Amino acid sequence: MSSKERIVAPIKEELIKFEPYFQKATKSDLPLLSTIINYILRRKGKQMRPMMVFLAAKLNGDFNERTYHAALTIELLHTATLVHDDVVDDSYQRRGFFSVNAVWKNKIAVLVGDFILAKGLLWSIEHRDYDILDHICTAVRDMSEGEILQIEKARKLDITEEIYFEIIRKKTASLLATSAAVGTCSVTTDAEVIERMRLFGEYAGMAFQIKDDLFDYQKSNLIGKPTGNDLREKKITLPLLHALNKASSSDKSHILKIVRKRSKSAADIREVGDFVEAHGGFKYAEEVMNGFNEKAIAQLSAYADSEVKSALIEYVNYITTRTN
Repeated sequence: MSSKERIVAPIKEELIKFEPYFQKATKSDLPLLSTIINYILRRKGKQMRPMMVFLAAKLNGDFNERTYHAALTIELLHTATLVHDDVVDDSYQRRGFFSVNAVWKNKIAVLVGDFILAKGLLWSIEHRDYDILDHICTAVRDMSEGEILQIEKARKLDITEEIYFEIIRKKTASLLATSAAVGTCSVTTDAEVIERMRLFGEYAGMAFQIKDDLFDYQKSNLIGKPTGNDLREKKITLPLLHALNKASSSDKSHILKIVRKRSKSAADIREVGDFVEAHGGFKYAEEVMNGFNEKAIAQLSAYADSEVKSALIEYVNYITTRTN
C-alpha cells in the first residue's frame, strides 16, 4: 500500500461522496464561466486539504454533513487562491497544464477566482456554518497578508528568518491549519481540541512550504512548475536565507546582486543553487522542515492509536518526503 493509499484508507468512501460537491457549488448559467470551471475540475490536484478536513473530523467525532460543507469551502478557497496566485506570479503553468490566466488572460482569471471564493463564502452562509465561515475568513485575511508581505520583502530584500516564517505561516500554513480546524469544529465545539488540531495543520503547513521551497532548486522540472521560479521573482526562501547568513560579506553581496537582476539566466540560477549547497542551506532547511514535522505529530499524542491517527501521521510524513 502506497503512502497516499494509507492516508486515504479511513476516508475513502467519504472522498468518493465528496466528488460532486465542487461542481454543484460552482454551477453557473454563463457558458464561458462553466467552460473554465470544467477546465479547472479536469485538472484538480490531490485534494490534500479536503483529506485533512475529513481526517481531522474522524479523529475527533462523528462525521456528518457539516464536514462535507467544511471540506467544500476549503477546496473552493484553495482553488480560488491557486487561480489568483498564477496571476500574481505571472505563472502560465499549473501541474503541467496551462493555467487559467495563460488560456483566458489575467482579467478573466481574477474574476473566476473571485467567483469561486464568493461561492465558498455563500455556501457557508446558506448552510449557517458560521463557525466554519469565521475560520475561512481569517484564512483569507492571513493568506492575503502573507502574499503582500512576501512581495514587499522581494522588493527590499531585507528578509529575516522571523519574517520568512511569518510569511509562510500566513500564505501557506494558514490554509492547512484552517482545514484541520474546520474539520474538527464540524464535529465538536471543544475550543481546546479545535486549537490543538489547528496547530497540527499549521505545523504541517510550515513543513509543506519549506518542502516546496526546496523543490524550487531542483535541477529537473518534475513538479509542474518552472524550477528557479522563486529566484526569478526575487523571493529569498529559507535555503538561500540561511546560506546568505553564513556567507562572507563579499559573497553575500555578489549573490544578492544576482537576485536583484531583472532577468536571470540558467547559469545564474545554477550559481545561486551551488552557493546554497556550499553553505549548508539545503541541509538546514530540511532540518527545520523535519522539526515542524515532529511538532505536528506531537499534537496527536493525546489521541489513542487508530487508523485515522496513523493516516494523519502518514499525511505529515508524506508532506516532507513527496517528490512533487
